Amino acid sequence: MTETNVAIVGAGPYGLAVSAHLRRAGVDVRIFGEPMSFWRTMPQGMMLRSNWPATCIAEFEGPLSLDTYQAATGIRFGRPVPLERFVEYGEWVQQQAAPDVDRRQVEAVSRDTDGFRLTVDGDTVRARRLVIAAGIAPFVWRPTQFDALPSELASHTADHRDLSVFAGRKVLVVGGGQSALEAAALMKESSADVEVVVRKDRINWLHGGKYHRMLGRYSKLVYAPTDVGPMGLSRVVAVPDLFRRFPRSMQRPMAQRSIRPAGAAWLVPRLTDVPIRLGESIVDARPAGEGLRVSLSGGETRQVDHLLLGTGYRVDISRYPFLTPELLGSVRQIGGYPILGPGLESSVPRLHFLGAPAAWSFGPIMRFVSGSWYASHAVLRSANVGGESARTEDPTPLPSP
Repeated sequence: MTETNVAIVGAGPYGLAVSAHLRRAGVDVRIFGEPMSFWRTMPQGMMLRSNWPATCIAEFEGPLSLDTYQAATGIRFGRPVPLERFVEYGEWVQQQAAPDVDRRQVEAVSRDTDGFRLTVDGDTVRARRLVIAAGIAPFVWRPTQFDALPSELASHTADHRDLSVFAGRKVLVVGGGQSALEAAALMKESSADVEVVVRKDRINWLHGGKYHRMLGRYSKLVYAPTDVGPMGLSRVVAVPDLFRRFPRSMQRPMAQRSIRPAGAAWLVPRLTDVPIRLGESIVDARPAGEGLRVSLSGGETRQVDHLLLGTGYRVDISRYPFLTPELLGSVRQIGGYPILGPGLESSVPRLHFLGAPAAWSFGPIMRFVSGSWYASHAVLRSANVGGESARTEDPTPLPSP
């Protein structure tokens, strides 16, 4: 059995960010997971929707920023940032922040006498504090109406690394958000016959920085570098401690406005030849011949080879397979989200949840890479209060958004 002050489950942007800041403060840390594993499963050819600062892991200014990465490696790439380049950047961050990452999968996590017990490939690790930064891969949401359809006829965008497999096939895409729209563009560019069905009567297209450029140096007054939310509201959601002060009746519409389904402006010309049906939903889909017969709410039908669901993710921490029933049952939840306090700490002392599971308590920024800036400092403050830091000085202050 080995011991550590802080164990981190997950080596994506949030896990790497908190590892970096804890180790800068001298905290003993062990981090588990395959670095950037979720991002490696996303469709090839995708671009990140976030702007340059918001694509930075742990900090948008400093030794782990994209600018520092480019200066250190000599690697240059354009904007928007290609998925492949972001994964490479994440690997570089891992080398700086967690070169000793344990790539084994955590099989089980339970409470121990004075902390937590992790089972990893038959080994046992005891940790005084536990940080769950395991991402959203288990939270894929498929509408129940499609449960009976076989995977060869209906799948989720999360199921595909290579969308060129649909070349020459007729595909109906469901959804009006970035993943659905970009998947449609990628398949069209791979010679698939694609159509998109959107339940809403319009698609929200992001302005692509147009107003930032119009406002010039004054844009910082209304837009935060976190790049989450519209003008003005961006500043509020960029500061989770401020967002938390609003009553829930105000938090809910602010969050919905900040994360509503939307497509990047640079997708518009790529979808020129893709039919998009607005205000339509699928009322029935059943196998017919070698494909599917799909009935739309407007009364039309389609015969397609495949149905691709761009229906996103829904947080439910019970889907993390490593949380034992006893530990899971001790975490206060609402709708699958853990209820978190300062330091993103759950009702179980010294158990923290980072990333999308923290969104109910700390706002929509937790669903994006830029939320790692706040989350890593928040956990560090808790660790210092708990006496786990080997140093006594204050942590590095969070850069002003």
